[in-house]
Amino acid sequence: MARIDFLGTGNAFAPDGRLHACLSIDSNILIDTPPTIMAQLRRNGTDISNIRHILITHWHGDHTFGMPFILLDRKYISDPNGDNDLTVYLRPGGEEFFSLLCNMAFPGSLEDSLKNSVDWNTDESGHLGGTSWVYERFPVHHTPETDPNGYELIHDSGFRLLHCGDSGPCEEIEKRSVGADVVILEMGVPDIGEFPYHHRPSDVISFVQRHPDVKVLVTHNYASGKGVESGFRMAELPESVHQLEDGDWLQVNEDGSFYVN
Repeated sequence: MARIDFLGTGNAFAPDGRLHACLSIDSNILIDTPPTIMAQLRRNGTDISNIRHILITHWHGDHTFGMPFILLDRKYISDPNGDNDLTVYLRPGGEEFFSLLCNMAFPGSLEDSLKNSVDWNTDESGHLGGTSWVYERFPVHHTPETDPNGYELIHDSGFRLLHCGDSGPCEEIEKRSVGADVVILEMGVPDIGEFPYHHRPSDVISFVQRHPDVKVLVTHNYASGKGVESGFRMAELPESVHQLEDGDWLQVNEDGSFYVN
């Protein structure tokens, strides 16, 4: 059995009722490290030293700026003896990106952690050691300067999850959605213009029409959270689409069936 916790579901502007988009798998895998990550992990009751794998989708700040705080916490509070391994999965150039970021955030404090406490892994696919998951990274359609990617994750049960990162509609998502059990799509902008690097509500609706057998979960939402009156109102989407809220979770059973709460 596996559990996926949606720690945040908002876009870069963190709309009312939402923190930045991020998820945790089995309390030891993270996809992205937004600026709000420490509050998200503590609210979820996650032991930061228990995080063994971090998968990075792209370089935008709402997906990466929490990394210095994770490393600082592990160094001084949750894992001062360095007992627990941490592997960060990212594209080439990522180690240099995070080194610069951490040295700007906490000059002189994290050089040893960056060199000795993190395994920087640029493999495009592999097994997440000590877990029941394998991954494959794939390119998506987002701001090119951020080297954007998604992740296809397969559980030992056969359950197949497609996390599309930040992206507009693209061929890789279309191709990999065939046979997926769950597809996580971002919906970062409303239908107020052309935004090729994000899904709009109309794009999500079109996707569902093309892939009626796939469960679609929407995150990185431009709209305010459920019941919040300020900001953008939630989009009207097909009933089959689940617009995630902060704190929602998905359970994967041993037979590969799943449930979204």
